[in-house]
Amino acid sequence: MRAVVSFEAQPTPSSAAVRRYQNLLAVTEAVISHRELPDLFRAFAAELRRVADFDYIAVLLHDPARGVMRLHLQDSAGPSPVEPGWEIPVEESAGGWVWRTQQPLVVHDLGEEARFPAATSLLRESGVNSYYVFPLTSAGRRLGALGFGCKAARACGDDDLEFLRLAAKQVGLAVDNALNFQSAQEAKEQLARERDRLRLLLEVNNAVVTSLDLNEVFASVSEHLRRVMRHDYASLSLYDEARGELEMRALDFAEGRGLVREGMRVKLKDTPTGLAVERRAPVLLGREDIERYGTEYAGWVLAEGISSACIVPLVSHERVLGTLAVANLRGDAYTPEDAGFLGRVGTQIAIAVENALSYREVESLKNKLSTEKVYLEEVINSEYDFEEIIGHSAALRRILREVETVAPTDSVVLITGETGTGKELIARAIHDLSGRRERTMVKVNCAAIPTGLLESELFGHERGAFTGAVAQRIGRFEVAHLGSLFLDEVGDIPLELQAKLLRVLQEQEFERLGSSRTVRVDVRVIAATHRDLDEEVRQGRFRADLFYRLNVFPVEVPPLRERAEDIPLLVGYFAQKYARRLKKRIEAIPSEALDALSRYPWPGNIRELQNLVERAVILARGTELRIPLAELKPAPSASAAGNGRAPSAARLVTMEEMERDYIREVLRHTGGVVGGRGGAAEILGLPVSTLRSRMKKLGLK
Repeated sequence: MRAVVSFEAQPTPSSAAVRRYQNLLAVTEAVISHRELPDLFRAFAAELRRVADFDYIAVLLHDPARGVMRLHLQDSAGPSPVEPGWEIPVEESAGGWVWRTQQPLVVHDLGEEARFPAATSLLRESGVNSYYVFPLTSAGRRLGALGFGCKAARACGDDDLEFLRLAAKQVGLAVDNALNFQSAQEAKEQLARERDRLRLLLEVNNAVVTSLDLNEVFASVSEHLRRVMRHDYASLSLYDEARGELEMRALDFAEGRGLVREGMRVKLKDTPTGLAVERRAPVLLGREDIERYGTEYAGWVLAEGISSACIVPLVSHERVLGTLAVANLRGDAYTPEDAGFLGRVGTQIAIAVENALSYREVESLKNKLSTEKVYLEEVINSEYDFEEIIGHSAALRRILREVETVAPTDSVVLITGETGTGKELIARAIHDLSGRRERTMVKVNCAAIPTGLLESELFGHERGAFTGAVAQRIGRFEVAHLGSLFLDEVGDIPLELQAKLLRVLQEQEFERLGSSRTVRVDVRVIAATHRDLDEEVRQGRFRADLFYRLNVFPVEVPPLRERAEDIPLLVGYFAQKYARRLKKRIEAIPSEALDALSRYPWPGNIRELQNLVERAVILARGTELRIPLAELKPAPSASAAGNGRAPSAARLVTMEEMERDYIREVLRHTGGVVGGRGGAAEILGLPVSTLRSRMKKLGLK
């Protein structure tokens, strides 16, 4: 048998249906090739118009944040009363009904639809008499609605509606893809902004920690800040709380006219910037906010063209230090997000401002202390310099040789002698000839400081160490670190403090009062006393071990009565010194007065002689120095009789003779060296040429 195979005739699609599906494929290809919603909608509308006869297309997407349907696309054959961006509540919109129910809405005759009066009224204005709305959905996600409108009633048949339904599905997928792409782009941009802002914060931090100059920090911050917060103007102001003012410390305003400038000071109440200080919070300002102030400064800001600003306070440790502001020539340039970010920048700038202010304060105190130190050293050097050791007696030359021997060492020196013999001058000579001469020599008069305060004076104290110790104090040993400490009248130090002094001499370390921390110092000690320390040790008033530690190199300064040949030189020196100070002219001293002064025993030594000559200069009426010899006891005449010497014939010793003797003594002291360091010209405080001229006039070689 032969099998007979029959084929049943299959229905062939019409050419119109084929064209529809081909057009649907073209619509699909058009929409999937676009990721941006505006491009997607334009391509979609153009392709649909090729296959569907309609007069109006609209795409509405649901805005979950606002609960409305927003018009994203409108393609109308004629004028329309609405524009893209128009919004309508979900319940008042045909598109909202479709989005909510996910059912198509078919209205063949607009006059038969009364559920959405606001939407239908707008459609009538556009000339639409029939409209058809389909849901835009993707993977269960409801996006919005796609609407078509025609001027003719019942314009679409079943085949047309099926085609539009399928097209809406394709558009829904494309819209979902575009929205996802848009979200991804926004997230990427947000991450990029956050990255840039974090990078800026790092750069601000680097600027803060590497510079104490506010202008340098601000310039760097403004440059970096412009990359993430566009601004035409940036300023840094410091707040003067005492005066209630803001000072414009730094400004970056390339387009400015100079009305707002650096260095300006303005009252807090007169400037919009003051709001940030008063509220201690960021402030966003528009042009109308600035206009409300009505002050001169606000007028200048407006005249500069500023239309919006963002200002943050600079707060550190609950204290407002100033403000950081950025502004723009266009309005509404800044958002609350910008204000929050600028606040983070302001937090770091506040650290820089606080550091700079603290540094400036420390520098000011440092400079003040440095100035005071220089001043005090100048005073000390002018009053107690080595050149004031006047004389050429054998006793004085012996002392100076001992000074030159011990000065280069760091050994402890004990200077003894009667009061007024110049022990402090000898101590300063030792310091000035030592390797520590570039550092300070600190002096402590142990007899002049109350016993209870002497330990604090020498070693310092911590805050709260005793009643009245309201702050930490550095003692004289620490001040004299790497220099010399002159302990005048060391024999008056109480026994309970002598042990601590002995430890410093031996170990070069001590503790402040009220502290357990050991402080190490490098100090050369020079001590002086008018007491007989041997006797003090025997009487138990001075520690023997401390005496032996101080008495490493004893120097005994002779009393003035043992160097009488130096008295005329001293008288001439003091006479000229006080004559210059009192603006008087002394040209001669009676020789009988010099003889009387040379015979006097001087119980007060050089100090007594100095005071007597000063009084004589004060009382002088002419150019001759009249010394009140009657004040000297015992009387000079009795002393002369006891010495068996006849009174000298009265004559005047001229200042020229005394000047000759004094220059001769200085030349003897310098070994004949006139110029250079340590030469006679330097000691006398004269130019070398002037000294040589005087020597020639006086007959000195």
